[in-house]
Amino acid sequence: MIKAVFFDMYGTVAGFEPSRYAVQSEACAGFGITITPEGIVKGYAAADAYMSQESAVRPLRLRSSEERDRFFAEYERLVLLGNGAEVSQSRALEVWRRVQEVPYRLAPFDDVIPVLRELRARGLTVGLVTNMDRKGDDIADGLGLKEHLDLTVTSLESGAAKPDPAIFRVALARAGAEPHEAMHVGDQPSSDVAGALSAGIAPVLLDRDGNHRGYNLCPRIDTLVELPAVVERAGAEG
Repeated sequence: MIKAVFFDMYGTVAGFEPSRYAVQSEACAGFGITITPEGIVKGYAAADAYMSQESAVRPLRLRSSEERDRFFAEYERLVLLGNGAEVSQSRALEVWRRVQEVPYRLAPFDDVIPVLRELRARGLTVGLVTNMDRKGDDIADGLGLKEHLDLTVTSLESGAAKPDPAIFRVALARAGAEPHEAMHVGDQPSSDVAGALSAGIAPVLLDRDGNHRGYNLCPRIDTLVELPAVVERAGAEG
């Protein structure tokens, strides 16, 4: 029986507001770079996969400012490359710094709160497991989700980052659940799915942008609305 459901944060529970396309469009305008909504989806898919891979090698919080600059230069270069714009690392870093100057925030997707409410109404413990280097309470407060979550585990507080199973073990301990009694939902195969599996937790891949069609290593869903049925099936199968 499933007792706890954990969620990744960025790309799973929350996204950019205004959209990634709007933010990147404003940042790129001063550099003469043209982007498209389709290109942004493609670019961020590559950039976020790169972030997951790099976090597994060495978490950003452990890197020097120069190393973080190199990381975000490559991250932005991949975003732009998805739009067919090939730029140097130095130019990509300039664009990235401009992106940071554009006012935006992370906000929950429309399907998040209804699903969290439904899962908790079923008696399940729900929480966030995120690689963000901030305090969990601050993240939950900033997203307006504190009243809808039972716990938030971050890489800052746990001292580990997905896919390291250590961060999931902290979440399990706080939830009072065994690995086989938990499920983790995230948008990245390399950190969320692989990390959950390494901790003995059942993973679910949330593919909001359709980047992983045909994925069959674990259940794949397009929106969180589909999740309660997945949880129910998992409970029925034992």
